[in-house]
Amino acid sequence: MTALASSARDLGLRFLLLSFTDLFGVQRAKLVPLSAVEAMARDGAGFAGFAAWLDLSPADGDVMAIPDGASLMPLPWQPEVGWVATELTLAGEPMAQCPRRLLRQQQQRAAALGLELRSGVEAEFFLLQPCGELIADPADTQEKPCYDQLALMRRYGLIGPVLEAMESLGWGPYQADHEDANGQFEINWTFSDAVTTADRHAFFKVMVRSMAEAQGLRASFMPKPFADLTGNGCHTHLSLWGAPGTPRSGENLFHDPAGELGLSRLAYHFLGGLIAHAPALCAITNPTPNSYRRLAAPPTTSGATWSPAGISYSANNRTHMLRLPDDQRIELRLPDGAAHPYLLQAALLAAGLDGIERQLDPGPRHDNDNYAAPLAADQCPRLPADLGEALAAFAADDQLRRGLGEAFCTAYERLRARQWRGVANSQVGVEQRRAGLDA
Repeated sequence: MTALASSARDLGLRFLLLSFTDLFGVQRAKLVPLSAVEAMARDGAGFAGFAAWLDLSPADGDVMAIPDGASLMPLPWQPEVGWVATELTLAGEPMAQCPRRLLRQQQQRAAALGLELRSGVEAEFFLLQPCGELIADPADTQEKPCYDQLALMRRYGLIGPVLEAMESLGWGPYQADHEDANGQFEINWTFSDAVTTADRHAFFKVMVRSMAEAQGLRASFMPKPFADLTGNGCHTHLSLWGAPGTPRSGENLFHDPAGELGLSRLAYHFLGGLIAHAPALCAITNPTPNSYRRLAAPPTTSGATWSPAGISYSANNRTHMLRLPDDQRIELRLPDGAAHPYLLQAALLAAGLDGIERQLDPGPRHDNDNYAAPLAADQCPRLPADLGEALAAFAADDQLRRGLGEAFCTAYERLRARQWRGVANSQVGVEQRRAGLDA
């Protein structure tokens, strides 16, 4: 019996969802009975790749999704079913455009340098009425609703069970709060290695949506559902640790008491990579047309968008693209709720590794209020204004493309460019920005 089949039997599971996340962040799956898990663990589950957002044609053969048994998680809201992440092969060969495989490749690049990326994400979401046009709680009307205790507790019936579900899975959840927009929430869990974080991020979206639907609600991670409200960010916290089996295994290599703000030269080189590649990274951190309604947006009803308008970094200051909140980590405030769980981690690691390999300098730190007194353009270059500009930057960034691999970059760019052309040419652009882009 395979390890996956044995684990599923031990957990009392009757079915497994063999899942992969396509290039647009949509989770695809087949429901497999326990009796068939043995064969699926060996041979994988077959999918017609063209039917998902993969750069394939109907003439291509079956994409086989090979499960990684280490990722197995029971669905807390449906405990007889387990979820397991898979990686894709085509004609017996690993697929370069498989997002989870791409992330593992970046982790292997880091491991060759004695490094391991550990990360955490802040996945914000709205709770909406089923129509998706109105927030679910009509009493949630404060001008500054962030941390509103009453609004949070009116959703205790959902938020509490989600926290319990995360605890049952061993994620180490430590807080939940009402966020800056009316109807918006965030639940935080403990950081981990980048692959584990990406698996949990992907599962989190399924879990929150499924548990919300069971209560007649709709959970949305769309970057900017409402023009006058703060959008959904996905702030990402990053640190490099000594890789397993190396002399500094388990040590946070970003921390240096003698360094500026307690951070090491390695941390600043990683930061330099994020700064250098920021325009191209937007194609992945901000991957939909709707994403650019959040960036550099006018102030919201709460007074601030909490999203960056340009490329800059600061200390513990949330008005810049990158924040150095303490002497342990870097926070990137650029990504939004549509960011792909696996591609997000892979691209940030590739950019940071390039910064380390070329010893890039991030430039001077700025501690101004970049909303009230924004930096000049030569101190804070602007971010792409739309997905088209982001894709052009992605196409021109040879270093990042080399790190990620041209086969993946070509596939991703082709699909996103087609999406952008469809929106740009449409006479109903607003609707297309909102329809089908909430991955």
